[in-house]
Amino acid sequence: MNKFARIATFLCIFALVCAPLTVFAQEATAPAETTAAAESAAVAAPAVFNPMTLGVGLVLLAAGLGIGKIGATAVDSMARQPEAAGSIQTAMIISAALIEGVTFFALIVCFLTLVL
Repeated sequence: MNKFARIATFLCIFALVCAPLTVFAQEATAPAETTAAAESAAVAAPAVFNPMTLGVGLVLLAAGLGIGKIGATAVDSMARQPEAAGSIQTAMIISAALIEGVTFFALIVCFLTLVL
C-alpha cells in the first residue's frame, strides 16, 4: 500500500468516526432569567458528548469493511473456480445480508441510547 492510499484510508476512517460528533452537537441557549445559581450551573455544565456517538461510526466502519472483505474474497474465488460462481455468489449475498441485519440492529441500539 503506497503512502497516498494509507493517508486516504486514515482520513476516511477519521471522518467516519468523527462525523457523528458534529451531527449531534448542540448550541447552548441562554435562559430568559439569569440568576447566580443558574449562571454557575451553566458554567459548570459538562459539554454535550455521548460516547455512543462513536459507536455509530464504528458500526458503519466495521460493516463496510466486512462486506468489502466478503465481496473481495468472493470475486477472487469466482476467478479461481468459475464453475462454482453461482454457489459462491449465493453465499456472498446471504453473508452480506446477515451483516447488514446486524448493522441495522447495532445502529438502532446506538440511536436509542442517544435518545434515552
